[in-house]
Amino acid sequence: MAAAGSGPYRRERSLALRSSSSALYNNLAVLCPPARPPAFGAVHGTTLSLLGNEGPPRQLQARGGGSALSIPLLTQAAWCELPSRVLLVLTSQRGVQMYDSDGSTMVFWHALDIPEHPAAHSMFARGISAAGGRFICVGTSFGAVLVFDIPPKGTNVTLSEVLEQHRDPVTDIAAEQGQAPDGAGDLVTADDSGTLCLWSTGEEFTLLGKIPGSGSSCSSVTLWNGIVAAGYGNGQIRLWEAGSGQIRAQVSAHARWIYALDLAPLTGKLLSGAEDSFVHVWKLSRNPDTDDIEIQHCHAECVTDTQVCGARFCDPAGDTFAVTGYDLSEILCYGPA
Repeated sequence: MAAAGSGPYRRERSLALRSSSSALYNNLAVLCPPARPPAFGAVHGTTLSLLGNEGPPRQLQARGGGSALSIPLLTQAAWCELPSRVLLVLTSQRGVQMYDSDGSTMVFWHALDIPEHPAAHSMFARGISAAGGRFICVGTSFGAVLVFDIPPKGTNVTLSEVLEQHRDPVTDIAAEQGQAPDGAGDLVTADDSGTLCLWSTGEEFTLLGKIPGSGSSCSSVTLWNGIVAAGYGNGQIRLWEAGSGQIRAQVSAHARWIYALDLAPLTGKLLSGAEDSFVHVWKLSRNPDTDDIEIQHCHAECVTDTQVCGARFCDPAGDTFAVTGYDLSEILCYGPA
């Protein structure tokens, strides 16, 4: 498969998956342990394909089906890095599964509560992020965000809070990866209507502000140094001030639906991938004189004839990244040119 690029990155290698990637938002999980190769995960149907930094490839299956014919579909997978431990979290049509970082041992299973009057749309969990040093947040199709309190070790995970501010299915959740300015909060949640909610985490989570949607779904979101970067179904990336909720920049980044954003915390590089077969690298910064948020385009990569559904940096500086695509049975890895 041909891939064309320009600028500071080049295609280095591809990693074979047992099965192709499903067309899901943010369908690539990457764990970057210090001084070790990264581990990768991509969802296909009811299974997660894991390519670990040690040992053979592994597959994890969605839980909650009564029979082989009713195994639920997975919707997302992500590693959540807390100060005391790293957990691999899977979401599905039935609930939330948490594993040790290598996927060898299930730590916790939470079944979604079926509403008394189910809505017409399907039920699922989606949107995963570590938060506040000891919590993992997971979104749901009915707009709730589940906050799980994670012990330093063991399996005594508890559902400590349910945040109910979204009216539409949650799409993505992101925690602050830099230094939050005073009053800016340290967590952002997004939904299918494009609405963003800004939170302060702690013993109780506090809603600090809500940015209303504007007619286009927000598929992916990141938060860095008080800057919210959100990717939308119309191909735009919008940058918001987390403290005030004011929009600071709007970029027509892609010709089609954005499926994935990721951020490199050491440098402020932003990665975007979309249905238009393109992956772009951007650089976020603040003007030291005016404090304005600025965005600069750094690199464009065309993954020919591929609907990109996952894109993640593979190191904190954003010098390397990886990409998955719908119906693509490999993970494509890029490094410095």
